[in-house]
Amino acid sequence: MAAAFGLQGQTADRARALHASSLVFDGHVHAIDREFYHGGDIGSRKTDGQFDLPRAKEGGLGALFFSIFVTEDYYPARLETKQALRMLDCAFEQIGRNSASIAIARTANDIERIRKSGRIAAVLDIEGSFDLDGDLGVLRQMYRIGLRSVQLSAHNWTSNYADSCCSPARWHGLNERGIAFVHEMNRLGMVIDVSHASDDAISQAIDASSDPVIATHHGLRAVNDIPRNMPDWLLKKLAAKGGVIGFQLGNEFHNRRAFEWRTAHAGKPFWDTASIVARGTQMSIADLDRIVAPQFPMVPADIPDAIRMTVDEWVNVIDRAIVLVGDDHVALGSDFDGGPPLPRGMRDVRDLPMITDAMLRRGYSDERIRKFLGGNLLRVFRQITRE
Repeated sequence: MAAAFGLQGQTADRARALHASSLVFDGHVHAIDREFYHGGDIGSRKTDGQFDLPRAKEGGLGALFFSIFVTEDYYPARLETKQALRMLDCAFEQIGRNSASIAIARTANDIERIRKSGRIAAVLDIEGSFDLDGDLGVLRQMYRIGLRSVQLSAHNWTSNYADSCCSPARWHGLNERGIAFVHEMNRLGMVIDVSHASDDAISQAIDASSDPVIATHHGLRAVNDIPRNMPDWLLKKLAAKGGVIGFQLGNEFHNRRAFEWRTAHAGKPFWDTASIVARGTQMSIADLDRIVAPQFPMVPADIPDAIRMTVDEWVNVIDRAIVLVGDDHVALGSDFDGGPPLPRGMRDVRDLPMITDAMLRRGYSDERIRKFLGGNLLRVFRQITRE
């Protein structure tokens, strides 16, 4: 059985057993991009990409932030709200047709109930923007639909209330509407996801929020000095408020050589949206769909193995964060099918047990590993949703 997980050595059987008995709760998965643009079924095994339900089950996944990705392409024409609703419709349809395997969770109690039934629990999450203006009425309606996690910034785009990490600052963090947005999310019981937000926006959100905030898929700037990663001082501030940082699995976040290799071959960093700005605003949503569709499934950069980090080297990054803020504040945020070039030897979601194995070989206790795999994220999700 251990060989099915690609595990070898003295810890393999123990890693398999520990992984299978733990809640594996992934903070960020692009679960339906492919299906929205190209059709198909998340319940069907694919030969490419990094995620589908059969492979997720093999990897021991128990819960995920089921991330709806509204790309920047829809922003100039102000079609982001319509696109969010279209993708949420796709999410409900896909989850509904696979109800024997997956179900929507709105609370931590839901996650536990769904897991007891042998299914995967899906927390609906939006990456990007469903409304660049931060209208509180639109936020409330999204909550009624079932959304429980929202990215504070509009991916790599400056919204009308919050700055992104990777576009010119407009508000130097959050403006008054941004603060009101944070407060309303607190009142509703929604996760404030600060991944992609600027340092100032993250810091101000932590100050304004009565609940912990979560960076669902992030990295450490001390390891790779890019604006998409979090500096130590900000991670300490996030943790002091009870927050959790989810670590993305891609080499570009945690491996400077890989980031430089990819940037050189692509001619731009992965967050550059200049071509979208240049496209202008006079495009229909159907035209935009045709432009966006070829991006999915999002194929990772083909970084040479000689440059790629190993799973053990990826765990080194987690270890650094634990030394900095303790093991109550770290989690998994893979970004599967969002384009991460995975550590050497990892194929896709099937290989999540490799992380458990690497942590055991490092000497982590079972308790620490369970916290990272899903315990910390579940604890904070319970606190935020108040159930």
